[in-house]
Amino acid sequence: MSAGEFSLIETFFSRIGESSAIELGIGDDAATVRVPDGHTLQISTDTAIEGVHFPPDFAPADIAYRSVMAAASDLAAMGASPIGMLLAITLPTADAAWLSCFADGLRAASDATRLPLIGGDTTRGGLSLTLTVLGATPESSGLRRDGARAGDRLCVSGSLGDAAAGLAVIQGKLHPTEKAAAQFLQARFARPTARLALGESLRGVATAAIDVSDGLLADTAHIAHASAVAIEIDSGKVPLSWALKGMPDTVQARQWALTGGDDYELLVTLPPEAPVPETLTEIGRVVAGRGVRCDQAPTGGGYDHFA
Repeated sequence: MSAGEFSLIETFFSRIGESSAIELGIGDDAATVRVPDGHTLQISTDTAIEGVHFPPDFAPADIAYRSVMAAASDLAAMGASPIGMLLAITLPTADAAWLSCFADGLRAASDATRLPLIGGDTTRGGLSLTLTVLGATPESSGLRRDGARAGDRLCVSGSLGDAAAGLAVIQGKLHPTEKAAAQFLQARFARPTARLALGESLRGVATAAIDVSDGLLADTAHIAHASAVAIEIDSGKVPLSWALKGMPDTVQARQWALTGGDDYELLVTLPPEAPVPETLTEIGRVVAGRGVRCDQAPTGGGYDHFA
C-alpha cells in the first residue's frame, strides 16, 4: 500500500471534522492540539479486529462508526469534552469502494462525537483499526472509577443487553418475530452511541463512572475493585428495551442485560443527596465490603479478551 498511501489518506481520510482546538491536523508528521487553560488531557485507545470485535463482511460504514463510538465512550466515562481522534488502520487491500463507505461511517461518527480526525497511520495486513481519542476535563473534575462510597446509588443510562442480542441476530442465532425488533437490535450493535454529553453533565456529581463495554456485572466489578467497596445489583431494575422485553425467552434477555457487552452506556455511582437524572435508572447500591452481588446468578462473566 505504501506507493499509494498518501493518495489514499488525502482521498478518504482528510477533512473529516474540525475543531478550534486543532492547530495542525492531517498532513504533517504529528498533529498539534491545544488544551484549554485549567484543563487536563484525557487519552484512550481502542482496537477493533475483524472476527473478534466485529463479524467478517461487516458493513465498512458500520465498522468505522462502531469503532469510533467504542473509543469515544471511554471519554464519556471520564466526563471529557472531545478534542480529536487518530486512526491507525490495517487493510488487506486498498479497495476504493470499501474505503469510500468506511469514510462515510467515519465522517458520520466524527460529526456525532465532535471528534475530528487529526492523524493516524495506514498499513497492509489483516483488517483491524485502532482509534486513539483525546478529550479534556477541567482540572480535578474528571470522572474516575475509584470514588464510589458506601451509601451511593448505582445507576445506568439507556437499556442493556441490546448489543449482545443484536450480534445474535447478525450471526443468525436469534430470530425476532418482529422485523422492527430485529432492526433495532442490530442497530444497537452496529451503531452504538457514546454518551458524551451525559458524561460531561455528571462531572462534579457522579462519584465513580465506567462505560458498559464488557458487560454490566464485569464493569460493575471494575468500579467495586477500584473503589474498594461492594456493589449490590437488583436485576429486576436493570432497564430493558422494548425489543428485549418482547422476547419470549425472558431469562436469556435478562442474561444479556447482565453480562452482554458493547452497549456503551454509562454506569455511575451517585451520592445519596444527588437527584437521579431522567437519563439514568437506579439499579443498585454501594455497600461496605468487596465485590459484586446480584440477586440473579449469571451464566457468563462478561467479555474477556484472554478468557
